[in-house]
Amino acid sequence: MHILDASQNQLESLIGLLPSPPAEVLDEPQRWIHYPWRNSLVKLLGPTGFRTLRLDRNRNKITLSEQERMTELRVGVVGLSVGHAVAHTIAIEGLCGELRLADFDVLDLSNLNRVPASVFDLDVNKTTVAARRIAELDPYLTVVTHPEGLIAASMDTFMEGLDIVIDECDSLDAKLTLREAARSRGIPVLMETSDGGILDVERFDLEPTRPLLHGLLGDLDARSLADITPEQKAPLAARILDPTKLTPRMLASLPEIGVSLSTWPQLGSDVALGGASVAAVVRAFGLGTPPPSGRVRINLETHIAAIVDF
Repeated sequence: MHILDASQNQLESLIGLLPSPPAEVLDEPQRWIHYPWRNSLVKLLGPTGFRTLRLDRNRNKITLSEQERMTELRVGVVGLSVGHAVAHTIAIEGLCGELRLADFDVLDLSNLNRVPASVFDLDVNKTTVAARRIAELDPYLTVVTHPEGLIAASMDTFMEGLDIVIDECDSLDAKLTLREAARSRGIPVLMETSDGGILDVERFDLEPTRPLLHGLLGDLDARSLADITPEQKAPLAARILDPTKLTPRMLASLPEIGVSLSTWPQLGSDVALGGASVAAVVRAFGLGTPPPSGRVRINLETHIAAIVDF
């Protein structure tokens, strides 16, 4: 068993904050945290002191009162490849009090071009990989995993009480099922598509009859997909993304999928940007300034190509 005790340095850093934390925070009992997957015990400040010190450098881009308000948010993430970056960024900024993670898949070596995990995580369920990483960042943040993925049997448990749900799943069926469940419960849906930085917001909390996916698929619902072949679903996915606005390299890759490419390409930098984009929207909800329904493209390639000298 590896034992790490850096609690004295943590306490000294907490004491040195401006303004100085109140006595009840400084005197809060410290805790030993067990990380069984690392065979380790780590001594840390108690939950209030830990959060106060860890998030101190957020101030005043996020004020103390705003940070406290964030703890009331409950956020669900479906799909833990791109969703891993989303969930971790939300956690690292302290933007919620509870995260729920859903994905049935295990981590494959081919995921490591974009998922910030390691070879020690291979063949582990993706929700577990993300939850462990978040626990090593903040063991006091509530993280609930659904390794069965988004299925009917656990839909109510996953959705109940969520303030925001984030769609990062690959399946078109799952995308529609998730939105139907969110719309019926008045939960806003966020989605980031890594190619070209497509960021979607659907405010079902304000628009209970809003068409799914901005109406890009007409009145198609999850049940309608049951009789559609994978070949017939491909054009539907294209309608969501708008092929005329895909990046040139993605557009050139599409005809090669299933021929010389196993699946569509994704880059780690695009996924990291997606995590930042979605976290920024979650932050806006927490600050009370959420955006309306709609879509924006945050395409770094376009901005980099526009660099000019002073």
